[in-house]
Amino acid sequence: MTSSGPEREVNTDDETSESEPGSESGDSLSDVTIRRAERADLLEVLGIEKTCFTEPWPYTAFESFLDEPGFLVAVNEGNVVGYIVADVMPNHGRDLGHIKDIAVTPEARGIGLGRRLLQRGLVSLSFSGAALVKLEVRVGNEPALSLYRKMGFEPARRVPSYYADGEDALLMVLDVDAWQD
Repeated sequence: MTSSGPEREVNTDDETSESEPGSESGDSLSDVTIRRAERADLLEVLGIEKTCFTEPWPYTAFESFLDEPGFLVAVNEGNVVGYIVADVMPNHGRDLGHIKDIAVTPEARGIGLGRRLLQRGLVSLSFSGAALVKLEVRVGNEPALSLYRKMGFEPARRVPSYYADGEDALLMVLDVDAWQD
């Protein structure tokens, strides 16, 4: 895909969402289905993107990922409430997965949906041959950093002024084989 700017960090606010389905929030992950994204989902995905990010990707960026097995949507009562965009690229004998974008609607946050999307994305990347997975995250995005650390991602390096507003990114990496053990 042609680069549409820096890759996304998670926007799920899941750091306090250790709750299980049916917890005091009343919302339940059991009502959410995660599946491959389809063309019919793109307008809803774009709406979430515009809600969650100050510099949203254009429709064409999402359209270009439709064939990727790592482009998944979370659906609740027929509505897309979250998504993850990830792909795999060859990398010196060990294919590299890349989490490019992940977001959950504000209304669906706090029930662990970001974690579930990330888990499903990692499984998809693994099945597609990724041995390692990387992502970039804003150094100030504590909810995302917390989620990624809990999932086993390790910081690899800081990337100065990665984002358009000048904020640094933290490049994080996960060994998929170690994660699955």
